[in-house]
Amino acid sequence: VQQISGMLMKLFQRARLEKPGQVDPRAAEFTLSLLVAMYDRSGTGYIKTRSAAAALIALSGDTLLAKYRAFFQFYAVPDGNAASITRSALRSLLTDLNQIPAIVGESCTLSCVEMATHSCFHGVLNSAIVEEKFLSWLRSEPAVLLWLPTCYRLSATEMVSHRARCR
Repeated sequence: VQQISGMLMKLFQRARLEKPGQVDPRAAEFTLSLLVAMYDRSGTGYIKTRSAAAALIALSGDTLLAKYRAFFQFYAVPDGNAASITRSALRSLLTDLNQIPAIVGESCTLSCVEMATHSCFHGVLNSAIVEEKFLSWLRSEPAVLLWLPTCYRLSATEMVSHRARCR
């Protein structure tokens, strides 16, 4: 938790320099509190770096495709010339990501994660999938992660402005 705290301070300090006046001075503190609530409920003082990274990626303002690729990079394992995601790594990713809606009382059960993993690996004979298959599955908007593209679309519409006046 201490290492993540330091990293968040640096991250938000850099963001404050790039976007003066747009970043709350307590953003690092708030973000750390959120990560602790999601991933350290028992108060051990430890959060898996990969879990924290998944949450930060999911909550970032980046495009969905960029988020999906980053998830793959963090959870994939080297497999010869390329990388791939195993069933257990996908389960881990989905479990980590489901802590985000769970914090507001909108979580799914462990069976949801299993069904999603099964749907991703449907028709796959190997023990792992490559990035292209992973991205294709995520683009199909699996129910277990439907909140992610929905949140992205909501945040994207915040930037839309129309010059028409309503009556």
